[in-house]
Amino acid sequence: MVASIAATTAGFRWAGITNSTIVALTFLTIVLFTAATRPLSTAVSASVLSMVSFNFFFLEPVGTLNIADPQNWVVLGAFLIVSLVASNLSSAARARAREAVEQRDAMTRLFDLGRDILIMTGGPQAMTRLTQVIARRLDLPYVAICQPTSESWTIAAAGRLPGEVPAAALDAAFAAARQRMEFDASTRTYAGHRTLDVGGAAVQLVPLRAGATALGLLAASGRDVERATLDALGGLVAIAIERARLLEDHRAAELARQGEALKSSLLASLGHDLRTPLTAIRVAAANLLLPMSDADRHEQAALVRSEVERLTRLFQNILEMARIDARAIAAEQRWVHADEIIEVARELVAPALAHHRVTVATDSSLVVKLDPRLTASALSHLLENAAQYSPAGSAIDVVARMHDGELTIAVLDRGPGIAVIDQPRLFERFYRGQSSGQHAGSGMGLSIARGLLAAEGGRVWAESRPEGGAIFTIAVPAATRSLEHAVES
Repeated sequence: MVASIAATTAGFRWAGITNSTIVALTFLTIVLFTAATRPLSTAVSASVLSMVSFNFFFLEPVGTLNIADPQNWVVLGAFLIVSLVASNLSSAARARAREAVEQRDAMTRLFDLGRDILIMTGGPQAMTRLTQVIARRLDLPYVAICQPTSESWTIAAAGRLPGEVPAAALDAAFAAARQRMEFDASTRTYAGHRTLDVGGAAVQLVPLRAGATALGLLAASGRDVERATLDALGGLVAIAIERARLLEDHRAAELARQGEALKSSLLASLGHDLRTPLTAIRVAAANLLLPMSDADRHEQAALVRSEVERLTRLFQNILEMARIDARAIAAEQRWVHADEIIEVARELVAPALAHHRVTVATDSSLVVKLDPRLTASALSHLLENAAQYSPAGSAIDVVARMHDGELTIAVLDRGPGIAVIDQPRLFERFYRGQSSGQHAGSGMGLSIARGLLAAEGGRVWAESRPEGGAIFTIAVPAATRSLEHAVES
């Protein structure tokens, strides 16, 4: 600014330009440019310096601050007044523009925060995540959501303070917020705002209200935020708290509904699946008391044993389901051959496979590292399902191979295939498909298989075969090595 005035003065003096109008307009242009780009104090200084330069170098008598011609007083006064008024107007316009930009930025931050709240899920860490979002959106070093409990306060915070916010101060602020809900028209904010000093840091407390109900307090520190913005922020946080509570209530209601549905399904399934084997055992036991040949006696004893094994399998499924629900399944990996896994799975459901031919195709040169117990148990449910839905005497093919770091075992049956309507719910608990009416079963097997595989990071899926039947495939992450290396180790 000083350099511009000095350069203009020197340039006019060197060029011999002494016309007061030209000089005054040039200086006025410099003052207006300064006012448009610099604070008001700088613009006023430019006005005074321009007036002095104009008087000293261009008004008679030149070289003094005296003014010989009275008309020059009018020119000089008009120049000073115009410069000061223009400087003030320009500074006010820039201040309004700056305020508009700040308000726009605040609205944008609040809008983004509202969008974040709408997509935010519930859970125990929901409030902590919300404070982190607020701190990031509003560039605040410390944000805390304080909610009262029966004995103290629950505080979810992002950032740290030099000290702790006193519980007594929170109690007093919350009590004031609950007593009155007044709107101050001059500041356009609600009553209840407080500022605390915590270890030298100024902490602003804002009531969180849902309608006329006070839910808690919002604490913010690090930079000064307009009270109107804090009120709007408090309203958004109150909405977030209410939404989190509604999500928790909805989740609890949904869990209760699912629990009741599972209980009903379990009772219905058990009632159906227990009735048949118990009836068969009772009839066979009664027959054993009657005179009969040794062949008939062996047949009745075999029937009892078969039904007892069926009951044992049913209760084993119930225990496995309970372990899955309790997340009490831990994977224990070890090196094993795929043939061993398939063999164990076949033994687990040997009675179900008694009337089927099982063909196995594996790579005999590789061993894999996984949990053979979980994998074999999951595979046994797929084999049992294949036997249940395949015609007696039909073949069941088992194909095992490594693919993309996973051991995949596919079970191919000759059953009716999978209906399109059943595909999305096939692995749901107690779900029995369209073609299951004539087949016994609790609907737990496929769900248990999925849960067992999930415990070791595996997965299962199903698809229909174009030539008829279905393919159930499991995939378990596994390391591999050659059989020769395994023997040497």
